[in-house]
Amino acid sequence: MTTPVFANSAFVDTPEWLVLRGGRWRKRPLYVRYGLCLDAKTGPVLIDTGYTNHALRDPDRSLGLRLYGRALGARLQDSGQPEAFLARFNLRPRDITTVVVTHFHADHVSGLRLFAQARFVAAAAGWDALRANSRFANLRHGVFPELLPPDFTDRLDLIDAAPQVAAPLLDHKAHDLLGDGSLLALPLPGHAPGHVGLIFPALGTPLLYAVDAQWTCAALPAQRRPGLAARLVSHDRAAHARSCDLVTRFAEAGGDVMLCHDPAPSAFDLKDLPCG
Repeated sequence: MTTPVFANSAFVDTPEWLVLRGGRWRKRPLYVRYGLCLDAKTGPVLIDTGYTNHALRDPDRSLGLRLYGRALGARLQDSGQPEAFLARFNLRPRDITTVVVTHFHADHVSGLRLFAQARFVAAAAGWDALRANSRFANLRHGVFPELLPPDFTDRLDLIDAAPQVAAPLLDHKAHDLLGDGSLLALPLPGHAPGHVGLIFPALGTPLLYAVDAQWTCAALPAQRRPGLAARLVSHDRAAHARSCDLVTRFAEAGGDVMLCHDPAPSAFDLKDLPCG
């Protein structure tokens, strides 16, 4: 059985009204999670990388990355950086065999260069958009090709090539990433090209890690979804709404839902995850 555990790489202090319709003016510390599958039969599998020094503190980073980091004001958590997180499980970056890239926004890929031995798994739509977009278009959506390893293409496996299977609790297909039905990639378009969630069907209650389908679980119902923030960052607002509906149906059918940025703790977070 593939069981995930999630670390927090940074906090981003954000006004609640921006990420939740009807929310208050106070700022909430949003998490920037990434995960590790501890007992994957193919070896340790990482789910994204969170924010790292490479994106937010490296003195050689581009002007675009500097402006991006300044605008967000993310507070890096040293204890949640990949090396420290992996060390808790007696692992090092070179032990990671696979990194699943849910999408190419900087807060999900900034540590990819640490994993010199890993294969990368991502959706074709995201990879194609990153290469086709202009530098300005990528910058507008928080995508920075400089964060990718130089040999990323050589180590990339496309999610689209993985076999399709029925997704639990949904009338939808998902991609079987490990070949044993324990980790499924569910397309959740709209937030970004190629954005996928991950389903863990073998847990006692199936879990959908819906990544950035919304910032908080409270914002998944249609009447609580933010307007301004969605207009600012959504690649496709109509597709984004349909993806939120799909995640909501999964929860209503009895599944667990987890999001990358939700400030509410999850049962799959590290037990001593720092509070904001």
